Amino acid sequence: MSSTSERRVIRRLRTVEWWSGAWRWFLYAFAAVTATYFLLDRGAVGGAMLAIVIAAFVIAASLTASKPLAIALFAMPGLMIPQRIGIGGTDLSVSDAALAAAFGTALLLGQRPYSRPLRQLLWLNLLYQFATLLTVIVNPYLANTFEWFHAWLLVSGALIVGWALGAAGYARTALSVLVFTACAIAVITLVDAVAGYAIGDFGPASPTWPFPMHKNFVGTVFAFAAIVAYLNPDWVGWTKGWSRLAFWLLVAGVVASQSRQALIGLMAAIMIAVIRRSTSRRSRILVLLLLIPAAWLIVTMVVEQVQSQNQHNSVFQRLDWFREVYHYWRESPIFGHGLRYWREPGNLGYQPPQGELEVLASAGVLGLAAFIVMWIGILLVLWHVDPRFGTLAVAVVLSRIVQAQFDLFWVAAQVSIPFVIAGICLGAMAREQRAGPGHDADADLAAIGPAGSRLTYH
Repeated sequence: MSSTSERRVIRRLRTVEWWSGAWRWFLYAFAAVTATYFLLDRGAVGGAMLAIVIAAFVIAASLTASKPLAIALFAMPGLMIPQRIGIGGTDLSVSDAALAAAFGTALLLGQRPYSRPLRQLLWLNLLYQFATLLTVIVNPYLANTFEWFHAWLLVSGALIVGWALGAAGYARTALSVLVFTACAIAVITLVDAVAGYAIGDFGPASPTWPFPMHKNFVGTVFAFAAIVAYLNPDWVGWTKGWSRLAFWLLVAGVVASQSRQALIGLMAAIMIAVIRRSTSRRSRILVLLLLIPAAWLIVTMVVEQVQSQNQHNSVFQRLDWFREVYHYWRESPIFGHGLRYWREPGNLGYQPPQGELEVLASAGVLGLAAFIVMWIGILLVLWHVDPRFGTLAVAVVLSRIVQAQFDLFWVAAQVSIPFVIAGICLGAMAREQRAGPGHDADADLAAIGPAGSRLTYH
């Protein structure tokens, strides 16, 4: 038998094995979801989604013996689900639940010791947590205390999850799952957009199925995934064709969502990538020219809203909110009114739509100073990381803080996803450094194993 025939037979056998395994796990998942749904109180908040989450956790837990970080890998698509779930009076998002489960796994089963850049990032976040701890003490209410732990999980917890996956050799798989999930949501968004355009509705598009998502949420998620697809680091190993297809699909999703902050964050990330990457002058000029239509779209949308003189559109509404939050902050300038103060009766009833303003009103001047130091420090640490790994990390994290200049900051997945990606970059870099200078990157990809390789795109 010729070598070509042998390869065909092997490929056919692997395909049959893959489909049989996929079908087996589909049946397991279906049975687990069905059983869980009927065992739970179906009147619970997000009962069906809660059943799916529990079923996924059970399946991942069953794989932990052979794949220690299976729960963390299963959590990757869950990070992009903002739907609320709850039972017995609790209320949290799927994204938060997925991150918490992944963090527990990463903390117990992840590799040690942490690399120097990761430790520096954790210390910077701890500085911010100490400053906001004073706010928790001065404003003693339950939501304030809960959010203090939640904020730490969104930054440090996400970094540790990403680090564990990258250091264990799952960088390619984790990033592939994140980007593929974002692409799937982008396809649904574009279908909804086309359906709206067909009836003359040219407003922002966002998914309504399988569950509703806000345009700014999907816009920022698409932007994060588009940054990963655009940079396509060599240690990830995607083909150029797949990465380009994913990038333009995600960019189309951002444009359809009409999320201005997502577009601005994506533009900032691409400019950083162009500066740091060793590309030719021609390619740099081409990429920068492609940013002009995006900038024109943003300016056009803002000018139209200003010219309309509609006091209820997003521009004028934000100006009113800024004035109200400023006057509210002056009532407690040093320690602020507490994290998540807007959920307490008698307080200003909305989350400030700008990152620094939100921290100022919540944690006061002390909290804002620590927040600024934390962000400057994070960007400096990531900037000095090896560009093969650091460019993606600094680009995606910078994109988040740029987005926050025009919208909410402390929003579950919109904070955790960029830090998970940054953690993956640092973990992958540490793995390569530990392997030594003669290490073969292709062998590293193969080390993911058969289960991981089935999620890749070669």
